[in-house]
Amino acid sequence: MLLTVKNLKTYLNSGTEVVRAVDGISFNIEKGETFCLVGESGSGKSITALSIIQLIPKEICQHPDGQVWFDYRHNDGTQEQVNMLDLADHPQRDIRGARIAMIFQEPMTSLNPVYTIGDQIIEALQLHWPELDDDSARQRAIDALAQVQIPDPEQRVDEYPHRLSGGQRQRVMIAMAMACEPDLLIADEPTTALDVTVQAEILRLMKELQERRGMGILFITHDFGVVAKMAHKVAVMRNGLIVEAGSLQQVLQQPKHDYTKELLAALPENMIRVRAEGGEGGGEKGKYTRAIVENNPVLVAKGLKVHFPIKKGVWARTASYVKAVDDIDLTINDGEIVALVGESGCGKTTLGRALLRLVEPTDGEIYFTGTNIVPLKRREMKPFRTKMQMIFQDPMSSLNPRLNIATTLTEPMAVHGIGSSQEERLDLARQMLLRVQLSDAHLWRYPHEFSGGQRQRIGIARALVLNPKFIVCDEVTSALDVSVQSEILQMLLDLRAERQLSLLFITHDIGVVEYVSDRMVVMNEGKIVEQGLTDDICHSPQEAYTQKLLAAVPRLYG
Repeated sequence: MLLTVKNLKTYLNSGTEVVRAVDGISFNIEKGETFCLVGESGSGKSITALSIIQLIPKEICQHPDGQVWFDYRHNDGTQEQVNMLDLADHPQRDIRGARIAMIFQEPMTSLNPVYTIGDQIIEALQLHWPELDDDSARQRAIDALAQVQIPDPEQRVDEYPHRLSGGQRQRVMIAMAMACEPDLLIADEPTTALDVTVQAEILRLMKELQERRGMGILFITHDFGVVAKMAHKVAVMRNGLIVEAGSLQQVLQQPKHDYTKELLAALPENMIRVRAEGGEGGGEKGKYTRAIVENNPVLVAKGLKVHFPIKKGVWARTASYVKAVDDIDLTINDGEIVALVGESGCGKTTLGRALLRLVEPTDGEIYFTGTNIVPLKRREMKPFRTKMQMIFQDPMSSLNPRLNIATTLTEPMAVHGIGSSQEERLDLARQMLLRVQLSDAHLWRYPHEFSGGQRQRIGIARALVLNPKFIVCDEVTSALDVSVQSEILQMLLDLRAERQLSLLFITHDIGVVEYVSDRMVVMNEGKIVEQGLTDDICHSPQEAYTQKLLAAVPRLYG
């Protein structure tokens, strides 16, 4: 047996309180087996993974009971069963990275911003294989980037993390973890930030490496489509306990526990589709909300371009341009939800930021409620900021770690004159936290004290406190488990109905697209290649690129 977890308990010290993050779980992973751990945000999945690899600081963590037995393969080929909980620091460091590797959930906070991605992969390689010279290590780093479909890996190896898209940064993390070809790969939401085509390629790559080396995989995810594609065995966690476990077929097709049934019922493909009145294709199960006002567009982009210069030479002259957004025409009507899909790096996020003037357009016009905002100066843009908001993809890097949640939510309100006093603004903040399924007691905590899904809900609350008219949602459900995802989607739909809210919904989750959007826009290499009603495109795509995207979607059924 590659890994045996017996009655593992991980208790975290939080001031005078003790949080039972993992409270007595047991499971096994054999060589060549994929064990999927699913459950809601905060259920203990990631703490289980960090306990196995012993990455939780000892001053805040205790293991009152439990064992984690790992089949440790030494460099000389000998093997030894070791208990990771009792192992000294030095052998733990030898195991981490080489024998047990981990892909973390949030790539921007896991990658060092002051080192190139190549340096970070090379460091891991040479730490565990000191015999590798610099040239050989660099070539292995390039090969690792090529394996995870990073474009132009010979050039990208010298890039810094901030110059890559969210999906590309996640691919770098996967490349770093797999470069040393570990015996056990712990993957904590490894495909969360990836578009479906790259996700399919990454999952295929993991399976190939697993088959070639007999690698075991502990796969933490909330995507049941990925579970259906990858898992041999599945365990469902809730409140630090495993409430149901078994084979893939048993858990997904014949669930016994009510909680498992609730999770499966919350999947977008199992929920009633929602369309606004005026948006066609609602079907017999369509649930209608307030009407889309097609003759009253809230936002219109004409000939929009965002080109980033590529500078070369001693004098840093502009040699060419990256055409991130290239001559885009887009209309979003009052009360409409438009889904923007495409592969990582195709320009989706840049387009969303450009529409809000967070990235300056190179050319083109952007009309918001009839006013061209492109020529407006910073002070002139301020009145529009309350009406135009963005929910960012990476919640950890978009939240200020030095500000508690109360300040995070009330500061924008104070800047824009919302609320007559701080107490009134705090009351509005409490209401918004409750609206996104968080407790008002969370107001006085800091971002690092929350799970990834909870941080994303805080990011949503921050955008909503200003009562906007138009929101760019950049992968807002990518970090959320399915039950919270369904609640957030329903909340956004309710807000659309209450406030005639318009959304540009950037996502790679086609199930979410089918459930929530009225219209769908497909981007590739900075251009719109196809757009139309969501049902029409999902059921009969016309462009080959769209067909490839839809074919790569992992499905729970079929």
